[in-house]
Amino acid sequence: MFKESNIRKPLILGHKTYHDITNDIVNPIEGPAPKQWKIAFSIALIVALYGIGVISYLVGVGIGSWGLNKTVGWAWDITNFVWWVGIGHAGTLISAVLLLFRQRWRMAINRSAEAMTIFAVIMAALFPVFHMGRVWLAYWTLPLPNQFGSLWPNFNSALMWDVFAISTYFSVSLVFWYIGLIPDFATIRDRVSKPWMKKFYGILSFGWSGRAKHWTRFEEISLVLAGIATPLVFSVHSIVSMDFATSIVPGWHTTIFPPYFVSGAIFSGFAMVQTLLLIMRKTMKLEAYIHLKHIEYMNIVIIVTGSIVGVAYLTELFISDYSGVQYESYAFINRFSGPLAWSYWCMMTCNVISPQLFWFKKLRTNLVFTFVMSIIVNIGMWFERFVIIVTSIHRDYLPAAWGEFKASPIDIGMFIGTIGIFFTLFLLFARYFPVLALNELKTILKTSGESYKNENKH
Repeated sequence: MFKESNIRKPLILGHKTYHDITNDIVNPIEGPAPKQWKIAFSIALIVALYGIGVISYLVGVGIGSWGLNKTVGWAWDITNFVWWVGIGHAGTLISAVLLLFRQRWRMAINRSAEAMTIFAVIMAALFPVFHMGRVWLAYWTLPLPNQFGSLWPNFNSALMWDVFAISTYFSVSLVFWYIGLIPDFATIRDRVSKPWMKKFYGILSFGWSGRAKHWTRFEEISLVLAGIATPLVFSVHSIVSMDFATSIVPGWHTTIFPPYFVSGAIFSGFAMVQTLLLIMRKTMKLEAYIHLKHIEYMNIVIIVTGSIVGVAYLTELFISDYSGVQYESYAFINRFSGPLAWSYWCMMTCNVISPQLFWFKKLRTNLVFTFVMSIIVNIGMWFERFVIIVTSIHRDYLPAAWGEFKASPIDIGMFIGTIGIFFTLFLLFARYFPVLALNELKTILKTSGESYKNENKH
């Protein structure tokens, strides 16, 4: 049997057996929901219902209720879209890349990271749909037979590429997530006693029996999907960034966007995974499986990606000055000294300065500090999108076209509502689906379990 070095800290704490792992992960599904889960779910549901109310009002009144004007035609809607897409990118990347590199610590976080991807992409998809205005006519945008006269999707448009890229990414992520769940659904099917639960998890498990042939196919398909998903992550966010690059607006028309958006997406995605893991760890009592080592590894990734994002910001500033184009220079001078300078400095503080605190091990391994920082990073990434979109267009080439942007209550309400819907979906997933890959965790118990590592020492 493979023996892991004792220098490496255990990934499963406590004296756990195979049966304990199954019990710890399946009991919240079989039995009543934990009290902390009920509190978290109630808060998320209230915010989600508020969001649904705001969206219903938006459909009834129209997008004139947003704070958009002649000068600023894109604002919170597209900011939120890009922000949610960014969050959705890290989940599958964490899972797929760490699987390809055979990293054992992924097994505690991959399931929730993949679920986060699915729900974040759904939230992102809402904004372009409502941005079209008459949402009940959304089917006109589909490449259907030509029944509407000469109206067809513009396949030359970068926004159309978005649709194909994101839907492809969503489909692959969904399949990758579901395939990973099949052995765990079978385990739940064999344990539960209620007939409806047995039937439900029996359908979801696709007749899984745990034979060697099934496991071989499972591992093969997981590796294939991980290999497909990894380049997709990079391609999708590159395409999202090209939405801006197709215009000639200073501040948008720049070739640094694809790598800059990808690193930012990984950065914000890892921060959101931290937020979700720390909530789930507490509400579902999973402290033995999600512990300081996992949190520290992810904080190290946040340092690296945060530094890359910082370099990208400085590169932008340098290029705008070096270009010798007065409009380009002005766009960036306006960002840090104009009327919306507060948003630029919020972005710099949250994304570049604050993650550097993780260089200190004491802070990097502090759970409360990590939770606060994960929220700060996501606030910073939202401001980054806002700065790119709004500050680039609110002062264009002609001073006559200059205008200010003020967010309406509907803008704010819709954004808060999507956060509520996202957390509601995630907590429902945590309640009825196994939040940790229990069958995969069992594979590392004898190499990375605390009691087994202690035995190896003697």
